[in-house]
Formats: sequence, structure tokens, C-alpha cells
Amino acid sequence: MSAYRELIKNFGRIRAYMREFYVYGFKHREQYAAKSPRSYDDERRRVESWLGDHMGFVRTPEGKNMFLSIDSRRMDHNPLYKAWKAKSFTDGDITLHFILLDILHTPEKAFSAGELLRIIDGEYLSSFETPLAVDESTLRKKLKEYVSEGILTTEKQGKRVLYRRVKDTVALPSRDVLDLFSEILPCGVIGSFLIDRTVERDSPFRFKHHYITGTLESDLMAVLFHAMGKGASVTVTNAARRTGEPKRVRAVPLRIYISVQSGRQYLVAYVPEQNRIRAFRLDYLSAASLEEPTPRFGELRARLDAMEPFLWGVNLKDGSGKTEMISFTVKAGYNEGYIVDRLQREKRTGQVECLENGLYRFSAQVQDARELLPWIRTFLCRIVTFECSNTNVKEQFLRDLKAMYAIYGLGGDSV
Repeated sequence: MSAYRELIKNFGRIRAYMREFYVYGFKHREQYAAKSPRSYDDERRRVESWLGDHMGFVRTPEGKNMFLSIDSRRMDHNPLYKAWKAKSFTDGDITLHFILLDILHTPEKAFSAGELLRIIDGEYLSSFETPLAVDESTLRKKLKEYVSEGILTTEKQGKRVLYRRVKDTVALPSRDVLDLFSEILPCGVIGSFLIDRTVERDSPFRFKHHYITGTLESDLMAVLFHAMGKGASVTVTNAARRTGEPKRVRAVPLRIYISVQSGRQYLVAYVPEQNRIRAFRLDYLSAASLEEPTPRFGELRARLDAMEPFLWGVNLKDGSGKTEMISFTVKAGYNEGYIVDRLQREKRTGQVECLENGLYRFSAQVQDARELLPWIRTFLCRIVTFECSNTNVKEQFLRDLKAMYAIYGLGGDSV
């Protein structure tokens, strides 16, 4: 039986548990049916080692429910970034890391893989009482990894491939820029890593509404941005909406949408198998891998651009571009300008018209009129008329209104 370790190899597993603890929350040990109780205990202790100050629990008749409680107004930086800074490594990994960077400590020094192997064996490992060994295959894999990470660069001299340290010539942005970037932008964990290279100090920023759960999808987001930059397709593993079963989907990522209302992140992509543009919730994705560039990327992005003026949320329906008209009229008194201000502020792609006698009409041409219903209901006491070209949406609105009347014991005859 292996001992518990704080460091991690597979972030996908820790992402799943952190989502359960923080995003979804409030499950007891026996409800984690996908993994054994032993695995649950290991992952819980791992999360607790990073976020112990933010963890709590409640006792219910079914058992002890663990959860994370984070008040974003009282913290300098997103504590979930700590998960990205815990990496698993072997004794050989860490030994080879420091030896390589010691040999290549300046960009002026360059060696081939064979030369590096001889230096390591002759000058670094030969002094140990129990001789250590680094084989050529392991060294080449490590060199390839460091080139891909941007730590080393290569150059050719005839048939020889030389490795050298990359020059660190880029100055860090100001600390204020890093503090803000790390907390509000996608892949903000990059800013957090850069902050670790600066002098510690308190951040001047605090956020009333701070959505930090997108941190858990930073690796997926980076792959998607890379794919969009290359105009390439990806293969994503998406949890089915009804069953939760993972399904691999090949898609062309076109844009990332982030809700300013909930902080939820979406990938909008073209799915060749369905011949449509659709949205995926990023917190339903567990993996993303880069595929080949597609010649249709520009055409598909232009297609999405044409649809954007008619999007209220991220529901692109059948992806055909067909739209629906929806409108409602509200009454606002002479001293109730805040009603009109709110309509103007929250209208998104819609329009607001002033009619007469304190009547104001909102109208919009949208991909899916059903998406507006939750927002429209917040004006219920002031709505005078409601119209929609999709009769199903209008009927749903009236059914909801009658159900509300029934809850309050009203007849609702005028509905």
C-alpha cells in the first residue's frame, strides 16, 4: 500500500475532486462512487494540504460532507492556484534538473546531448559512493521537454544538435499588472507564477464578485487558445449532459465566452460530425488535445461573427443562424428612472424604446428566445405586454406566470 504524497502526477484527477469539493460541493465520502474510499481520502488530504484554511465540513445523517469556503473579498490571490504548483517528480528528475541547469548556467554555453551525458557521468555522478547513472534516452527526453517548455533552445552545427539556455531578456510587467492579470484574465495562473518571482507584498485589488473556479480549467484553456492561434482542430473529452459519461468529440475551437454574471466559461466550437457550431461548458471538459490546422477556420470564425449579434447567452440552437423575435413592455412611473436605467444597462443585443405614458418596450432578435425568460421574469410586476415569435416560449412564460399565481393563491384570470 503506497504512502500518501502531497504532489500530483495527473491533474485531471485532482481537478475532478476539487470541482466536487468547491464547485459542486456537499457530498459525503460514500457518494464518491467513481473512486474507492482510499482514493477519496488521499485526494481530500492533498487538497487540504493546499487549502486547509478554506476547508470545512458539515455533519448530516448520511455522513460528513467536506467543502471549500473561500471569501474572495478577503484574499490577495486565488488560492486554487496552489494546485498548479504541486508537481510530482522522482529523485532522478530533480537531480537531472539541477545538473543540467548548472552545466548550462549561461546562454553562452552549448553542448550536444552526447557531450552533456559525458559531463554528467564524469564530473557530477562519478563522485557518489553508490554510482548513479543517467541513460541517453532519459537525457534526450528531458532535453526535449525543456526545449518545449522554453527553458532551452537548440541550434545545429553540421550534424550536431547543440542545447543552450534561453536568454532571459523579457522584463516582468509591473507588480500591479501581474496582480490584476492573475485574478481577472483567463489562464491567470501564468501571472501567479510570475508573481512568485517578485518581492512579496499585499495586492491593492479586492473583488466583490470574483469567479475563481475557472482556474481548474487553465490547462484546457491554454490548449484551446493555442489551437485558435494556429487555426487547428482539437479533440476534447466532454461529459454527457444527462449521463455524465465522458465522450470524445472532435471540434474546431472558435472562441471562449465567459459569463460576467456567473463566471462560467464556455468553448464555442464547430463540430464537423454534427455540422454545427455549439457551446461546451469548460467545467464539463476533462481533456483537450491539439490536432492539425483546418483550412476552414477563417470561414467558421466569420460564420460565428455573423451569429454573435443575435446571441443572448451561448445557446446557438441548431447553429443554422435562424432567429426569434421577443419583446415585452414595462410601465415605469415618473420617479422610477432606475427601471429604465436597468433595461438600458442589461439589454445586451436588444433595443429599448420609449413609447408613451411611462411605457418602455424591450425587443430583441435572438438565436434562442428561451434564454431571456429568467431575466424577463425579474420585471414581472411591471410587464404590460409580452410577445414572442416562438409560440412555445410564449406559452412557457404564461404557464410560469399561472404557476406563480397558484403558489400565492391568486386566480390569474387575466393571464
